[in-house]
Amino acid sequence: MSADGASLAVTRRPAEPAGAPRAERDRRARRRWALAFVLGWLAQVGVRVWLASGQTLPVATPDESGYLFAARVLTGGPDADMSYGTVYRAGYPLLLLPAAWAGDDPVTVYRGALVINALISAAMLPLAFLVLRRLRVAARPAYLFAHVTALLPGVLFYSLFVLTDAILPVLVVGWLLLAHAWLAAPRDPEGRGPSVRLALYGTGGSLLVGFAYASHSRGAILLVVHAVVLLAGALLRRRSWRATILAGAVAAAAALAGALLNRIVIIPNLYPAGDNDLGGNLAERLTTVDGWGWMLSLGTGQVWYQAVATGGVAAIGLAAAGYAVLRRDMPVPVRVLALAVLATVAGTALATSAALPVEYRVGNYVYGRYLACVTPVLFMAGVAVLLRAPRRRALPAAIASAAALTVLTACVVQWYAGDLLSEYTFTIYDFPETSFLTWDWDSFHLWHATLAGLAILAAATGAVLLPRHGPPVLAAVLTAVALAMTITAVDRIARPLVAEQTTETDLRGSVDLRTRDTIAVDWNVPWTMRLSHYYWAWWSEGTLFDSRWTPPPQDADMIVLAWPNGAPATDSWPGGAPSGWEIVDSRRTPEGNWVAWARD
Repeated sequence: MSADGASLAVTRRPAEPAGAPRAERDRRARRRWALAFVLGWLAQVGVRVWLASGQTLPVATPDESGYLFAARVLTGGPDADMSYGTVYRAGYPLLLLPAAWAGDDPVTVYRGALVINALISAAMLPLAFLVLRRLRVAARPAYLFAHVTALLPGVLFYSLFVLTDAILPVLVVGWLLLAHAWLAAPRDPEGRGPSVRLALYGTGGSLLVGFAYASHSRGAILLVVHAVVLLAGALLRRRSWRATILAGAVAAAAALAGALLNRIVIIPNLYPAGDNDLGGNLAERLTTVDGWGWMLSLGTGQVWYQAVATGGVAAIGLAAAGYAVLRRDMPVPVRVLALAVLATVAGTALATSAALPVEYRVGNYVYGRYLACVTPVLFMAGVAVLLRAPRRRALPAAIASAAALTVLTACVVQWYAGDLLSEYTFTIYDFPETSFLTWDWDSFHLWHATLAGLAILAAATGAVLLPRHGPPVLAAVLTAVALAMTITAVDRIARPLVAEQTTETDLRGSVDLRTRDTIAVDWNVPWTMRLSHYYWAWWSEGTLFDSRWTPPPQDADMIVLAWPNGAPATDSWPGGAPSGWEIVDSRRTPEGNWVAWARD
């Protein structure tokens, strides 16, 4: 060999192993995706923290107050008498304990709770991506629409308040993913127990539904559906009885632990005189014809709200779930979970309607919060149909089904509620999406909202049918609508409520609340104000009395009494205040009037 040839032989690099460039590309792709999810999650957290920056006190009362006081009690803090109200369970308040431990005043605790909400709620991004991928949406559109799902008002707006609605959508989507993984995993080897991975899927899903049950009564529906899914896995021979019993035992143990925590800690400290017996409402409605009419009609109103609030996309998803159940060529796990989603929607809508008392408000008949935990699942199913359905037959049929469902549910609401939709009280907090659609924050308009929702559906259809860039345009349309709904809701609903409640109840500038170990509030003070007084007096035990029958308790350090119209503040104390008590603050407000008395 020539010298030149020898030189070439010496300097030639060893051949790279086959597949090495592809492996390196895969590693780089995984790093890029990991960075995209980290940055995306941080962006979702940032949006939530920014939108919640004006929140300083509970305005979604009594719910927010109930969870905050439950967290306070769990840290060993003072009680707050919320007797005869709905029991706010201990599961969600457990997540708020870091805020309750770290904060030394009510506003700091409240804002810390909202940061915790943001961290959890933003987890919808990776979870939604996984769901969309399992619905066979390509990776890039799946990431894009995962962001859209995380920005839905039902996910985003309620994360700005101390409500279980901030975490329930994440729990439901996480449970659905784990339930699918548990059902779809390869069959157990003959004669062997469940694999570690299979056990993790089953126990993980069971822990999520157990925690949901410990957090809210809607979790009971999810717990029942989960039990049926586990049973179906065994009966259809997808899973062994050993794996099924293991998952079921974990769910039962988690639910029992939550129930005991509520029974032993929450109820005695926050509801010493009992709660409002929603179970009695449920039993009465289930056993009467009128009760079933109420349940079916109000449940239909909840479905209508989700259809309109998502521009018909959730309605497409609901129709797709029904179609998946009926198709025999669908994989068994998909059919079982589609049926589970439908059962969760129906069970939640009917059970919450059955337990709901007659409150003479429009929100009795059309309401969005109860089904908001399932809406992301329906929305993602609808998106998958829009992106993947054949254009000639399947897509027009899906869109027509969604439009028909929206109109039909609106007709049921109109038939059952009728003039009550304009005569009953319009509570602005109940309608963040439909108020935007009708551009009216003072009254409810059923058919205007329906037409606006159908118009968004038409725009979404037009976007997805574009020959190029259809998915990005569709995502832009849906994102613009979702963000506009939430931003206007913050501006028109949340911020005004905060300003109003602060003006009507904040007495921190009048008295040093840290020195008051107990605060007694008159039952005749409007309940929203009673709870606000408990909130501002964060270090004080809150008790309740009725000044019509019971003298103000003089062992309290501060007493808040109802203030009759036309009377001087000094007359608010029945029979005159005893020596040593003085007025430290008083307010006349549209909600009601009150006078705060404290010891000299």
